[in-house]
Amino acid sequence: MFVTDPIGIIGEAEATKMLEKKGFKVVEHNWRLGHLEIDLIAESKKEIVFAEVKARTTLFGDIRPEEYVDENKKRRMITAGNAYVKMRKSEKALRFDIIGIVVNPETAEVTYRCHMENAFAPTIRAVSSGCFTGGWKWHRHSKTSRKKG
Repeated sequence: MFVTDPIGIIGEAEATKMLEKKGFKVVEHNWRLGHLEIDLIAESKKEIVFAEVKARTTLFGDIRPEEYVDENKKRRMITAGNAYVKMRKSEKALRFDIIGIVVNPETAEVTYRCHMENAFAPTIRAVSSGCFTGGWKWHRHSKTSRKKG
């Protein structure tokens, strides 16, 4: 989502500072591709960081802002990250981070910050040797059939 609220703007500015202190250069803010979006994309010489920023005005009970990133959001970030890398033809290592920020709405002071580096990783689906004996052929409409012979 494009950030227009003051708390979100403060949160993303704080997250940018946090990444820059760790030697990254933020190259994209709110990068979009269709319905996919990544809050911050930062790079170093060796890796690209895709960061989701969650900014709130308070901790809700024991729930921290970074805990609001669900599995669906993670999948969308992975898809967007893969698209970004393919578009840029990058060979750098990828990392998915989550940054939680709490901002006092009256003073605009950041009262909480948490940077979860490498918060999650894409899952890799492997084919076991027992279930694949070779010879798959792709047909249109995404249907598969086994080659004969």
